[in-house]
Amino acid sequence: MGQRWRDGWGTLVVHGEAVDVDVPLEIAASYRARSKGLLGRDSVEGALLLSPASGVHTFGMRMAIDVAYLDRGMRVIAVRTMKPGRLGLPRVRARYVVEAEAGVMAGWGVRAGGRVEIRGA
Repeated sequence: MGQRWRDGWGTLVVHGEAVDVDVPLEIAASYRARSKGLLGRDSVEGALLLSPASGVHTFGMRMAIDVAYLDRGMRVIAVRTMKPGRLGLPRVRARYVVEAEAGVMAGWGVRAGGRVEIRGA
């Protein structure tokens, strides 16, 4: 059930209790794109998917971020907010990581145990 994507754009679909939320998604699947991630940016339009990934760091980042760890079935394992200059511990079952500006994931309905989907990638 593991996914293979290429660098590019898609949509992160957050399956909510009442309604699904569509979020613009940048996909970083190559080593180079994953390594760069959100480094050097002041903001992110929507979210960034790192694939494959099980952990992240915020060294060199200019902003705090929300981080959602996803398993191979696209279920959310955990959501954390990380300030710049931090090292996030890898999650054993995580296969993908979604990053966004701090505070936005709660509004989208991203929470542990929830499910997301990637479309149009």
